[in-house]
Amino acid sequence: MSTMLIKEIKGQIKLITGLHIGAGNDEVHIGGIDSAVVKDAYGNPYIPGSSLKGKIRSLLELSEGSTTGNPSDRVNYPHSLIPIVFGDMSKNSQEFTRVLFRDAFLSKESIDMLSSDSILPTEEKSENSIDRIKGVANYPRKIERVIAGMVFDFSIALRILDTDNEGQFKDLLKKGFEMLEADALGGSGSRGYGKVKFENLTYDGDDF
Repeated sequence: MSTMLIKEIKGQIKLITGLHIGAGNDEVHIGGIDSAVVKDAYGNPYIPGSSLKGKIRSLLELSEGSTTGNPSDRVNYPHSLIPIVFGDMSKNSQEFTRVLFRDAFLSKESIDMLSSDSILPTEEKSENSIDRIKGVANYPRKIERVIAGMVFDFSIALRILDTDNEGQFKDLLKKGFEMLEADALGGSGSRGYGKVKFENLTYDGDDF
């Protein structure tokens, strides 16, 4: 019978550029925001753990040669660690998902800074599509995004069985963090949104 340990990865996510992770509000208000960011019960933006996990997973899958969402299962990709660590997408899979991503909330330092400077954590940014023939902007809309410089506290629980190779799991997650820093989190990454940096990472209390 296998035994299990739970190790925690903790750290912070700093926004280098504005971040937009949509709240899924389809209601349009005249003169208001067309696409708002997701917020917690206190009205502060946060980064859902599902968004963080999904983007890191998709980048890792791309690094293993996939452009269609694989390797997401052990049936077709028996040598990939991704379905073990992030969850096996095979039908009727009994694989035990190893990693749990928590929602990341604004750090106390960021909240204190916003309060002392009397500024909001989000901003409006106008986006347009361009008519290439007429050379004019079409369909203007207002996008809400979290301002650059905001810092979010995050944590990840890594569940390790005694039959697992802990070092391989750690290396896979490190690779995922590095790829996300080189890519973008959230929407409109091709427009410059969502550049992030991981800071103060620890693994089970030690430097990561």
